[in-house]
Amino acid sequence: MSTPTSDGSSDNGPDIDPTILDALEGLPADFSGFGRVYQETLQPELRQREARRLRIARRATQATWLGWTIAAFGAVIGLLVFRAPPFAMVAAIVGFGVAGAGRAPVRKMAQEAKGLLVQPVAQQFGLDHVARPGPVRSAIVIQESGLLPSWNRSDYEDHITGERNGISFEFFEAHLEQRRTTRTRNGRTRTRWVTVFRGQCLRFDFHKRFHGRTLVLRDAGILNRFGSVRDLQRARLESPDFEDTFEVYTSDQVEARYLLTPDLMQRLLDLENTFRGSGLRCAFVDGELQIVLEGADLFEPGSMFTPLDNPDRIRDLLDDFAAVFNLIDSFDDGR
Repeated sequence: MSTPTSDGSSDNGPDIDPTILDALEGLPADFSGFGRVYQETLQPELRQREARRLRIARRATQATWLGWTIAAFGAVIGLLVFRAPPFAMVAAIVGFGVAGAGRAPVRKMAQEAKGLLVQPVAQQFGLDHVARPGPVRSAIVIQESGLLPSWNRSDYEDHITGERNGISFEFFEAHLEQRRTTRTRNGRTRTRWVTVFRGQCLRFDFHKRFHGRTLVLRDAGILNRFGSVRDLQRARLESPDFEDTFEVYTSDQVEARYLLTPDLMQRLLDLENTFRGSGLRCAFVDGELQIVLEGADLFEPGSMFTPLDNPDRIRDLLDDFAAVFNLIDSFDDGR
């Protein structure tokens, strides 16, 4: 089985910082070399920005304390001394504004750190990464498969595309919202935006067509919500743990059992745990495996209140890549 490797040489050798080796211990074999890549390429860039990170983090902490102090003091004075709730409200708004202003440089610093980490790691594996891609056509494709609800407003980030072991894949994060309009008692209409999906979407192209269509969903609530199982039958599989979590519907029972091997089912469960997400569901359709799961942002640089050159940052990032690669490998092993 061919696997991509980094351009760096082996991590073995006395010239690699032991703390880096400890942080990267236990990664798959084809991640060998990232210790050297990190030490020689990424860590120096991060260290150059450490003094600025310290200043930004210190100012953000000070702004947070100042903002909360203004809000709390204003509330006490406004409510208990002047008996003026509007004064307390204004103080709270000012306080939260001060705290938020202090956080803006932190967010900017995080975006800079992300560019220093995610892009080079993606390039080591021959992948393309776009932090803010704009509209992603694949979201519509996945929605048509029955894995996503409809939406009226969307936002996307971390669009990653590439190939591993002859399997093309695509990853992106999506925040989807629906516009909900209600009518008040006085006849006016009120519009609000409701998040209907926030998480990760993946597509794997196996360059071959499936004979049927197979959906792996969570429970009857999901099925009723998306209405995706017409003309499909319930499939029984070999893994009790998998069936405790998922419901499988298919138009081809034999193909469903062939595709959903015990190894793949376990890696799907592991993917949800690694991505710290929930609600994982997937579809085998038109030669693709499509996966969505709801959860926190991935491929992020970590907290800006800890040292930038902490090797745990690169370990967390590589764990995200490894989870996607392990899922692909479960198919490659069976081909």
